[in-house]
Amino acid sequence: MILLVKNIKIRRVKLLIINKIMKIYFAGSIRGGRGDREKYLKIIRYLQQYGKVLTEHVASRDLTEEGERELSDRDIYERDMEWLMSADIIVAEVSNPSLGVGYEIGRAVGENKKVLCMYELGSSKSLSAMINGNKKIEVIKYNTLNQGLEKVGYFFNKN
Repeated sequence: MILLVKNIKIRRVKLLIINKIMKIYFAGSIRGGRGDREKYLKIIRYLQQYGKVLTEHVASRDLTEEGERELSDRDIYERDMEWLMSADIIVAEVSNPSLGVGYEIGRAVGENKKVLCMYELGSSKSLSAMINGNKKIEVIKYNTLNQGLEKVGYFFNKN
């Protein structure tokens, strides 16, 4: 009896560890005023290095204080709540008070999501005690946007 043994090579298989892409929900005033649109755009661009910003449209030039005209209020609410619930973190610029942004922050806190709020010192509007006094919300206060973004980077790198 002849026994044939084949040479069997075992290939090393590289295992690729695919990191989950962080989903970031950015909140900023739309119907409460579009004066901070350029600031929102810079924040969103900065946040994109840390993950997928689900709400890039907040900085769109096409948005007015009337919001998104092609969608009903219900459509906007349902879409935004779906994004909010799927997000890993909520980043909100709260220098310009907004009922919608406050609602989103409250829902996120209720869902035990990480919430980071940015507030520009010297703003003509005071920071709400409901934001500033909540221990579940990280608040970054800044004098210049670059300083604020630096603090955002520190927050993301430590978490």
